[in-house]
Amino acid sequence: MTQNEMSVIDHITELRKRLVIVVVFFFLAVIAGFLLSRPIIIYLQHTEEAKSLTLNAFNLTDPLMVYMKFAFIIAFVITSPIILYQFWSFVSPGLYEKERKVTLSYIPISLLLFLMGISFSYFILFPFVVEFMERISNDLDINQVIGINEYFTFLLQLTMPFGILFQLPVVIMFLTRLGIVTPMFLTKVRKYAYFVLLVIAALITPPEITSHLMVSIPLFILYEISIWISRISYRNAQKLRFKEENAKK
Repeated sequence: MTQNEMSVIDHITELRKRLVIVVVFFFLAVIAGFLLSRPIIIYLQHTEEAKSLTLNAFNLTDPLMVYMKFAFIIAFVITSPIILYQFWSFVSPGLYEKERKVTLSYIPISLLLFLMGISFSYFILFPFVVEFMERISNDLDINQVIGINEYFTFLLQLTMPFGILFQLPVVIMFLTRLGIVTPMFLTKVRKYAYFVLLVIAALITPPEITSHLMVSIPLFILYEISIWISRISYRNAQKLRFKEENAKK
């Protein structure tokens, strides 16, 4: 039986095997995450944004909750190449040989974009948001008492979505290779995509026009880059399929 002739049971068995691999690696990565969490948390507590704040533990479990959050996020980052590789291995039998090689290269690109998204949010957006919040507190004469769990939760909620949003070019490239989307479709729905990105930007930023633009403009640029990448992927996929079909004749 060839890979193309695999039954539903074979596909389920293959999927289960790859899920087990991911779970095992994630468990090991969580252990590594606990070891790496302490120096990262201490570093973040001494940054310029945190220095101006007094971080408190309002519950006995708050320090543990912070440890857990960072351990799982670190584990996710460490495991993400494994997750992507297992996903690629599962879908690759349906791709041509050259497509397999090209899509395999998406894994390091995806990880790089994830780190770029987090870096953009942490080094550019996060300081601006903290300053904006402090300015409002001062204007209202409010003495901020910040919980350490709340502070790091806010930090992670602001930075992690950008790691995911910056995956847009890779996701579009992959879907184009699979024939699910085309550059023509992406161009046609551009105005709707822009509206969705505006809504996303509004949800993850404070109600202030400057920060909203700081998020919206990079997302628009990412979408335009995705269309450009989709055009290249679409042309290459069309050429490749044409050559493969001619070779079979």
